[in-house]
Amino acid sequence: MHRFGISVYPEHSTPEKDMDYIELAAKYGFTRIFTCLLSVEEPPQTIVDHFGSWIRKAAELGFTVGVDTNPEVFTYLNAKPDDLKIFADMGVKIIRLDGHFSDREDIALTHNPYGIAIEFNASSNISLDLMLERGADIHNMVTCHNFYPQKYTGLGWERFMKFTNQYKNSGMPVSAFVSSNNRGTFGPWPVYEGLVTCEIHRGLPIDLQARHLLATGKIDDILIGNAFAAEEELRALSRIDTSRITLRIETEEDILPEEERILYSYSHFDRVDASDIFIRSSMGRKDFRNVGIPERKCTKTVLKPGDIVIVNDRLSHYRGEMQIIKKEIPLQPYWNYVGKVKDEERMLLYLLEPEYLFGFIKE
Repeated sequence: MHRFGISVYPEHSTPEKDMDYIELAAKYGFTRIFTCLLSVEEPPQTIVDHFGSWIRKAAELGFTVGVDTNPEVFTYLNAKPDDLKIFADMGVKIIRLDGHFSDREDIALTHNPYGIAIEFNASSNISLDLMLERGADIHNMVTCHNFYPQKYTGLGWERFMKFTNQYKNSGMPVSAFVSSNNRGTFGPWPVYEGLVTCEIHRGLPIDLQARHLLATGKIDDILIGNAFAAEEELRALSRIDTSRITLRIETEEDILPEEERILYSYSHFDRVDASDIFIRSSMGRKDFRNVGIPERKCTKTVLKPGDIVIVNDRLSHYRGEMQIIKKEIPLQPYWNYVGKVKDEERMLLYLLEPEYLFGFIKE
């Protein structure tokens, strides 16, 4: 099951603002919190008291809280790979390792008696499969990608997928970050250009960022890297249909009720005998075998990638089939042009494999 999460950075905020944000996120079903100890400079006991206070309150609201650490943080807090008591005392459930220890010490971390999950950096090359061979406890091992505050520094998509596949193939859950586009957001460092994992997501609507990650079929949890996201962004993420790939589209003003029914009333999937030219959803053909779909005139002569058509009465055997164009082709008279996938959403089309369920978001 996918989980959505927020981030809080108490050293840059106030307890009141942080708790208001946590309660707001709980209202929309969020269940994870990411926070960072790399940038905190308070005395160790103050950190334990301060973080422990709000972490326990968050737990009462159903949140699992993870903290970003490295070996220097461990040294500062007088923690060790075989002694995580200070994190347990704070109520921490996930320790993320931005930098890791030796292989033997990393293995020891996974055997902690507190059941704290150890979250390895998925945006790096770590031989977790070798650790498993040497006795690491896979039940206490998860992974999470980095986020990148500076514009243009986020992971390239191919590199992101390489790392993601590597850890998924080892049996690990993989999490990643999306970014709020709200004004005045912040993270652990004094850089304010968003906090995304993948550079192609920077500046996109937050729900599109998340839907693109989910469309890979490889990402488990999605965290908002910066604080504070706007309520409408939390709402948008909470409304994502995580059971299938979903796309926002623009429809023609004169679209027929029958065509709207075909677009929005089915869980679509491309046929197993897929074409290179278009995605074919044949779900409507049975219901419209004996129901007419009159031809509608269209000024378009050429269809471009992302355009959507429905077969009309001129080709009755295929009537009701919905098709999304992948390569530029001429418009045929047996197709009614009904709209197009929004330009910024077309990235999702490249992740629609044959037989993958998908649907359209009605606005």
